[in-house]
Parts: sequence; structure tokens; C-alpha cells
Amino acid sequence: MENLNMEEAGGKNSLETEGGAYRLGVEGEAWTVPKLLRSRQLKSVVSKKNKDAQMRAAINQKLIETGERECLKKLLRAKLIECGWKHQLKAHCKEVIKEKGLEHVTVDDLVAEVTPKGRALVPDSVKKELLQRKRTFLAQHASL
Repeated sequence: MENLNMEEAGGKNSLETEGGAYRLGVEGEAWTVPKLLRSRQLKSVVSKKNKDAQMRAAINQKLIETGERECLKKLLRAKLIECGWKHQLKAHCKEVIKEKGLEHVTVDDLVAEVTPKGRALVPDSVKKELLQRKRTFLAQHASL
């Protein structure tokens, strides 16, 4: 194994080659080339997630400022009542309470138990309509 030591910024760094593979040692920590690539990829993914989060925050702020968020919430409530979702979820809550006993169920337990089913019960037509409304909103406010 060939070992090249380099003094850089006061720390001891080394570059080693072993069978054509490179290892970079930085102050006692060895990084292989694939590990370096994953590190760069991770930074890229984190950067993209940060940008996505910023974009979601900007969109949400615009929805709030224009009053569209409240309109979407009202539409969602009305559609869920209209399709019987609220009634179904209420019945599921009663089942959970009956199974576990009123004294043994907290609000947090009930929410944790009911949330997955509640999300699954939302009709695709309601999801599609809300998505279309959001897309229309974004098209009208393309400066985001």
C-alpha cells in the first residue's frame, strides 16, 4: 500500500492507494471514495430537501395571505361530510373506545389509532379536487 502524507491546515491528512482504491484519512478518520461520494450525495439531498421545505413554506404563506387556505379547508370539510367520511370516522372512534374501554383510552391513543384509517378513507375524488385547486392557485401565483 502506498501512503502519501500531507500537512494541511494544521491537521494530518493522508491519501492511501490499495489495489487501485483510494482512501483519504483526515485526522484519524478514514474515508473511502464511495463514502466521500455518499457524503456529497447526502449534502445534495439535504440541500434539495431544504429548498423543498422553503418552497412549501412560501406556498403556505401565500395561501394564508390570500385567504385560499381557509377556502380549501372549508371545501375539504364540506366534501368529507358530503361523502360520509366524518360519519365513518366517528363510528371507528366509537369502536376503538368500546374495544379498549373508555378508562383506558387517551385522546393521543385515539388519534394515533384513527389517523391512518382516516387518511385512507378520504376519497380519491376529494384528493384530486383539492390538488387541482392547489395547482390552479399556483398557476395564478407563478411568481413563487
